[in-house]
Amino acid sequence: MTRPVRSAIVGTGMIADAHAAAIAELSPRIELVAVVDLDASRARAFADAHGGATVYPDAAALLAAEDLDLVHISTPPQTHVALATQALRAGVPALIEKPTAPNLAEMADLVAVSRETGVPALTVFQHRYGPAGQRLARLARDGVLGRPLVATCDTLWHRPPEYFDLPWRGTWEVEGGGPTMGHGIHQFDLLLAVLGPWSRLTAFAARQALPTDTEDVSMAVVEFENGALASVVNSIVSPAQTSRLRFDFEYATVELEHVYGYTDADWTFTPLTGHEHLAEVWPAPASDRPSSHRDQIEAILDAFDRGETPGVTAEDAARTLELAAATYASAFRGVPVRAGELGADDPFARTMGGGAAPWPRVKNLPADTKETAR
Repeated sequence: MTRPVRSAIVGTGMIADAHAAAIAELSPRIELVAVVDLDASRARAFADAHGGATVYPDAAALLAAEDLDLVHISTPPQTHVALATQALRAGVPALIEKPTAPNLAEMADLVAVSRETGVPALTVFQHRYGPAGQRLARLARDGVLGRPLVATCDTLWHRPPEYFDLPWRGTWEVEGGGPTMGHGIHQFDLLLAVLGPWSRLTAFAARQALPTDTEDVSMAVVEFENGALASVVNSIVSPAQTSRLRFDFEYATVELEHVYGYTDADWTFTPLTGHEHLAEVWPAPASDRPSSHRDQIEAILDAFDRGETPGVTAEDAARTLELAAATYASAFRGVPVRAGELGADDPFARTMGGGAAPWPRVKNLPADTKETAR
């Protein structure tokens, strides 16, 4: 674009700071011109802290008044699809925080609107865009490391009970799920970006310790279309926090360990004996900047400049969300689930828990919680 990309942020809670910081770092290619929050004082304070953007009371007022190129949606998951749909129908691409939608049915609606309007609905999966993550995806796609055979994907985090004092956290209705939806999804999205489509899985889920309606841990064994097998663990009851990925290819093992954002130095590349020459395709760490919103937003700007559709598209995000839904369905039904099996009428397509969580509810959700920005 010949002028700065004009962007707006809807929802000014914690994660919005990451969007605003990325926009500031990428200036003058992009500028924050407006913010929206139902809490007017919070919106004003956020706008003042990030350059004095114009404040609007809701998305409708924003879209009616501003000439925008990108809307960042950082509200609770229950509101994502409705807000993104408003933006797409106004001709403005939407960049939506994960999870894109609270269930597969709403995700399908968003895919349909994006196709109908021809306007991109994008999801924040920033770990795809770190330099090492991009390199590994390219090497896997090109077959340089041989066939993928085995992988592990662990998100072992910790959240105290008071984390769930916000009434919408830990609820199926608003947050959509527990760590499978809100925490581990970043790691297994990167797993999918490297290994490609999955074909079936078997899973378990439990509420071990926390005051939630959702799970606080889940585990899945996943088979991929290319024959690779992977384990996926999502936990928020693990005192020693880590995020780990390991990929065993025919000719090399690639490992990653970090917590909330990786640098090049967090990766380890080990070629198989006899294939030491492959070390040349994995250079020494070149960047100490953590994988972040900045990387993905920069990639979006680059795609705009080239006249291409940026990632991660609604179709891509739907595949990641389907893995989460299948994890719940397998865990609560006690059977394996195949990709594509959860049709539109399936309870697990309409809500991640499928109404089948085998433990009692503990949270009373206020009627207006769904409308509260994060």
